[in-house]
Amino acid sequence: MSALCGTGMGIGVPAAGGFTCSVCKIKVKPNGKGVWCTKRRVSLSIRAASSNRTVVEYETGKDERARFAGDDTLSKLVNLIISVKPIYSLLKLGAKNVMVRTAEQNGIAWKEMVEEMKASDVFAEKENLENAAVVYPDYYTKPFHAYENGNLSWEAAFDVEPATRALWKRTLPSAKSWQEAGDMVRGKWVEAIQAHHCKFSSGLLVSDILELGCSTANSTRFLANYYNNAQVTGLDLSPYFLSVAQYLEKRDPACTESRRKSIRFVHGNAESTNLPSKSFDIVTVAFLLHECPRDASRNILKEAYRLLRPGGTIAITDQSPKSKVIQELPPALFTLMKTTEPWLDEYYLLDLESELVNCGFTHIRSILTSPRHFTCTATAAM
Repeated sequence: MSALCGTGMGIGVPAAGGFTCSVCKIKVKPNGKGVWCTKRRVSLSIRAASSNRTVVEYETGKDERARFAGDDTLSKLVNLIISVKPIYSLLKLGAKNVMVRTAEQNGIAWKEMVEEMKASDVFAEKENLENAAVVYPDYYTKPFHAYENGNLSWEAAFDVEPATRALWKRTLPSAKSWQEAGDMVRGKWVEAIQAHHCKFSSGLLVSDILELGCSTANSTRFLANYYNNAQVTGLDLSPYFLSVAQYLEKRDPACTESRRKSIRFVHGNAESTNLPSKSFDIVTVAFLLHECPRDASRNILKEAYRLLRPGGTIAITDQSPKSKVIQELPPALFTLMKTTEPWLDEYYLLDLESELVNCGFTHIRSILTSPRHFTCTATAAM
């Protein structure tokens, strides 16, 4: 079995009494939660393709995860504060205001973008996409991301694009623009996917790609541009998000007819998609698991394994528990973050590598792909 180095960088290969990290070249030992390298800190950098300049350098933190998430005392204290409804209401509003302010300070016209969507004919897309047979799990119908109806609302759907742009710029504040930041973060993500697939798929061509939890298809479009000969399917549980995705795809001036034909959207549950088994070469799960209870995350991983062809690649990108930036967030900011992320504790306690092994995945590899995020890739057994 392949295993991860604790730096999140290398593939562990068997060595006497443990493993040897292929990147660090040092011996690692099992600790009951996977296989971790004794060299904890890793420094990395992202360079802009257009100018080849280093935009950001970053490293892992000193702990396994941030102290405000999980079962630590600080986490429980924050949860107690959030549980008081009047405080929760104020924090929820504050969390969104932080994102809107970040957007507007970086030239992202959040309010104008939302008003433009409200005045559009995006509403018609929902009739074509919504699957009346879809059953929403209980956790999905609860308040989420500062929205009373969670992702099942136009308000949430209209905020996704400006919020995503703000997230990219917040992730790489030294980037010249949100576009540059987004291209670099997603570029590192796709590089990790392609490198893994080339090394471990035994020559399996990339013809069919599935993104589970595609939201408004920000990453789906990036995948379609990179793998321009593949059919890309974006699946999401919110018909509102999918309506925005399809509306934007139809009206993207940079979208060619061939790309438009290569993307399709499916309204469904990532835990049980009803798509055919062994029908995809790559399955991606981007920024989804931190939004799910632990049992739902396990079901999503199992479903991804079922959907992959032998030798296919799963690619998960999300918040990195080992990120120095996340571990050192000021108390006010991480309290705001937990206010809008009800499943964050369960996510931080999820032993992702062990879950992937339990599903049957091999060649598990994880790498930091931004100051805040990691990308974990693995292979469906041949």
